[in-house]
Amino acid sequence: MSKYTEMSELAIKYLGGVENIVHITHCATRLRINVKENNSVDIEGLKKLPNSAGVVRNQEQVQIIIGPNVDDAYNEIIAISRWSEIGNKEKESSKEKSGPRNFSWYVNKFANFVAPMFMPVVPAMIVGGMILSIRNLLVNYVGMDVNGGTANVLLAIFQAGFVFLPVYLGYTLASQLKMQPIMGAFLGAVLLTERINNVSGLSFAGISIPQIEYGATILPVILGVFFMYYVEKLLKKIIPEFLIYFAKPLLTMVICVPILLIIIGPLGTRASGAIGDFCIWLGDTVGFLSQPILSAAYPYMVMLGIDKALVAIGVHLVATVGYDSVTGSMGFISNLCIGASALAVATTSKVDKAQKGMYSSFGITALCGVTEPAFYGCLISRPRVLIGTALGAISGGIVAGLLGLRAYIIGGCPGLLTFLYFVDDKGNLHYVFIAAIVAAVSIIVSFTATKMILTLDERRAAKKNRVQMQQPL
Repeated sequence: MSKYTEMSELAIKYLGGVENIVHITHCATRLRINVKENNSVDIEGLKKLPNSAGVVRNQEQVQIIIGPNVDDAYNEIIAISRWSEIGNKEKESSKEKSGPRNFSWYVNKFANFVAPMFMPVVPAMIVGGMILSIRNLLVNYVGMDVNGGTANVLLAIFQAGFVFLPVYLGYTLASQLKMQPIMGAFLGAVLLTERINNVSGLSFAGISIPQIEYGATILPVILGVFFMYYVEKLLKKIIPEFLIYFAKPLLTMVICVPILLIIIGPLGTRASGAIGDFCIWLGDTVGFLSQPILSAAYPYMVMLGIDKALVAIGVHLVATVGYDSVTGSMGFISNLCIGASALAVATTSKVDKAQKGMYSSFGITALCGVTEPAFYGCLISRPRVLIGTALGAISGGIVAGLLGLRAYIIGGCPGLLTFLYFVDDKGNLHYVFIAAIVAAVSIIVSFTATKMILTLDERRAAKKNRVQMQQPL
């Protein structure tokens, strides 16, 4: 029996049973479970699950907040429920029935699609980026030989995390589209072969193939897998069933690879360049505006599960230009502000000893990057306190925008333990110092503003009590 056995058993019960589950996936900190019938879900029961920090209802999706050990919870609920994509495939159409198709619906739809595609890849990028930061620090400040074996092994780990992005994304996107995941990875691997990747003078059937460096690219393989999806759908209709096992994958690759190399790949590369240039321009030109807005809005984006809609921007920028000056620091600032506000609540006079210890733990955990316990267990029940959190996020965002803070690693749970995210690609600490300034401003302003709000509320409450006591009976 694992830590999440009881939680998984109760979750399945309160979700309406395995037969009511349409899809199960997870992001960095929470399980994301799509259900068939909303009326069969016991939200109050889910809120009391052991080893969870709360529940968020997002139209047809239930999000159970776990924290950094979400992988363990996911594996346990899959094992206990014996749920499978194939066994529940006939229920897929029910996902379209919930909620009006307004702007929010489309944003949620996009976020729910992007999360399972990018989130499995993010750990590789985090590890690769942090390994490169450590390597560069050792070369710059410890004297490690840049051409030595250790430096080369560390560099290889970094390259494995980024260069093979077309393979990783091909796999996860194909899985999302209910295709054979290996076919998406196969298509991505084709782009990276030494006979195609960045090779000049190539042609197919007499048609010239542009020379393109596909390592660490994102959009070409995404467009290619979407094209493959429609090719496969067509082939399924025209290939006899007794030939489909061999003929479908063969014909799919024969059709998709040339079109990917001649048309889709070059278009995707140009589009990637345009997107990257626009994001860099946005960060450089209006960063002092975008940073505070995004930082202040980030907790609510996380609450609604739509923060994953911005993951693609960060991953794209880090993979193509090497850093993110637009979305990279919003989670860092937001998490610190939530932690500071929780610590301010923990130090108020109206909180009893047991709550002080719990809220202090929530605050420290949030400062280290995991904010759900603090946000749901401490702040959200005190709406005025969130004003202090927002003021800190706006202040930190303004400083980050004015000083040009850049993140060189995207994903995970940014906080006081992840300053390596801001070590640049040459191992310099310039942006680390900026991040430290931003962190100090965010924490101080959030803590002070929250403390002032709580103090004023206590004084108002005390004054109101005195007035009521002085009134004649």
